[in-house]
Amino acid sequence: MERYKFQTSGKTRSEHDLLGDKEVPMEALFGVQTLRCIENFNISNCHMCDYPEFIKAFGIVKKGAILANHKLGLVSDDIKDAIVKACDELIEGKHTEHFPIDMMQGGAGTSANMNANEVIANRALEIMGKEHGDYKVIHPNDHVNMAQSTNDAYPVAMHFGVYMMHQDAMAALNRLIKAFEAKRDEFANIIKMGRTQLQDAVPMTMGQSFGAFADAMKNESRKLDRAAQEFLVINMGATAIGTGITAEPGYAEACTEFIREISKWNVTMAENFIEATHDTSCFTGYSAALKQLAIRLSKICNDLRLMGSGPRTGLHEINLPPKQPGSSIMPGKVNPVIPEVVNQVCFKVIGNDTTISIASEAAQLELNVMEPVMVQSIVESTQWLTRAFDTLRVECIEGITVNADICMNMVKNSIGIVTALKPYIGYSKCSEVAKEALATGGSVYQLVLDKGYLTKEQLDKILDPKHMIKPTVVEL
Repeated sequence: MERYKFQTSGKTRSEHDLLGDKEVPMEALFGVQTLRCIENFNISNCHMCDYPEFIKAFGIVKKGAILANHKLGLVSDDIKDAIVKACDELIEGKHTEHFPIDMMQGGAGTSANMNANEVIANRALEIMGKEHGDYKVIHPNDHVNMAQSTNDAYPVAMHFGVYMMHQDAMAALNRLIKAFEAKRDEFANIIKMGRTQLQDAVPMTMGQSFGAFADAMKNESRKLDRAAQEFLVINMGATAIGTGITAEPGYAEACTEFIREISKWNVTMAENFIEATHDTSCFTGYSAALKQLAIRLSKICNDLRLMGSGPRTGLHEINLPPKQPGSSIMPGKVNPVIPEVVNQVCFKVIGNDTTISIASEAAQLELNVMEPVMVQSIVESTQWLTRAFDTLRVECIEGITVNADICMNMVKNSIGIVTALKPYIGYSKCSEVAKEALATGGSVYQLVLDKGYLTKEQLDKILDPKHMIKPTVVEL
């Protein structure tokens, strides 16, 4: 990555922090602490500027904080107005190029929080007609970070950023569900053989298979959405460890209310700030829901690959859209590449859940310093799944067709249809017919007739496909 995503003149300004002086590009809205993060953490190649949701989230958090402090009489109108305007610009998606820091960092997110503080402070200074770095007027810590710590501002911003990504994921997931439902309706009257343990079971419709896929995703989407609501429980006002040191009485309530108004989300205040400051269960709960969704989605992709296997020596019940030649050595081969790539996305999500679980367990005393890797893992899982939902829908599901004749012939030739006869001739006779059909290669239908267990009229009525796909009493 290029060092900065904005034009620099080569001129610098000197800024000072605890460790000394550093030269910062004159045009940069960030300051010395952001520069130290750039130098210290070159880890993931995933940068804050690549995730505008988190920058917008910081805008929401910092705007709520300055409005609360202004309400309590702690900042002047002109400083409040300048900071609010700067925050509004972040919320609008501006200045992302001034967030060049790696998402993976030590310090429990201090670098990310200070990056936001510095950008907002310097942009507010511009708005007031002042020079970058004129922190006697507006200071990143004293004004933008007033009544805050990284330990409340950073987690809340990360929660909100993930929540915005969740909304995108839900939209993509709902589109996939609708695609499954469309195939459910399209294939409603196509009979196929159901299977258990990869063995013939009983008949069903292809529409029922795709309807089950749709409902599986619906169930997981509800669980995922419930888990995401935990991101809206915030600890603003907890400051360092949850005791609220440096915050004025009433600040936490006012800040929460302002954030609720700004975001238009159902934001609520945590009941116990000390517990909330070291707790990361919203990440583990959401990741667990993502993992469960990934497990079920991977199962669906396995089924699609099995049903489309062949074309001559597999099931070949469905045709997956051909997307690319499948082999560098075998001419004519076309592989199920879309379900395969979605399978791999699901494996990655399952692995990320393990990372998040270990990082959450690593909390010590009043803070969990491992949140950056939790955030990075959640982001990766959420974004990969969001893209996978759309890829599977557009490149695979919407183009699936069914080989209806192959499906029906499998039903007719299956030994499994003997199960439908059990209520009428009993388990023992059904077992006898199934065993003989398997040994001789004969037809269940013909064997039942030959043995005189049922008449042709009775057998046709029982084995009518519409009687085998739902609970039915056939009058003989």
